[in-house]
Amino acid sequence: MTLKNFSAAILLAVSFMFIHSSLFSQSATATPKKGEAIKWITFEEAIALNKKKPKMIFIDFYTDWCGWCKKMDAETFSDPKVVSYINKKYYSVKFNAEQKGPLTFKDQQFINPNPDKSRSTHQLTLALLKNEKLYPSYVILDKASDWTFKLKGYKTADDLLPILNYYGDEHYKKMTWGEYSQTKR
Repeated sequence: MTLKNFSAAILLAVSFMFIHSSLFSQSATATPKKGEAIKWITFEEAIALNKKKPKMIFIDFYTDWCGWCKKMDAETFSDPKVVSYINKKYYSVKFNAEQKGPLTFKDQQFINPNPDKSRSTHQLTLALLKNEKLYPSYVILDKASDWTFKLKGYKTADDLLPILNYYGDEHYKKMTWGEYSQTKR
């Protein structure tokens, strides 16, 4: 082997080792992909799915201008435990409280009476939130799509998970929230 061939072989081997180690170190230190996300669907889709395969429905009422709503999305609704539990036990709906289009629920038509007015609330929002305009707010409908529970304001994953479990596993049919929360301490 000539010195020129030997040098070329060494250069090739060093280049190969450098490329291989660069690829290996990138894959070992790369930021892991984000986990699964909540499978948000429309209100209409949730009601239709619920008729075919009954499941609790979790509705997140938000507005585009609500800072706490954005914090819920960034923190609580991206928590792996919350994501996993909601996807397993609920049809999840992200509902813009000020959306413009009409909806039919339980044979009643709901609209936004002033769709071109800023911060005009959709009638379904008012009906399910019992006329309270506080965002974020959440409603849980049972497997028959009947109103079961309302929760208001920002919640951490640790605040929200016991509530999701209480309704998602139907403990609410057997015991009060007070009794249930005592069993979880």
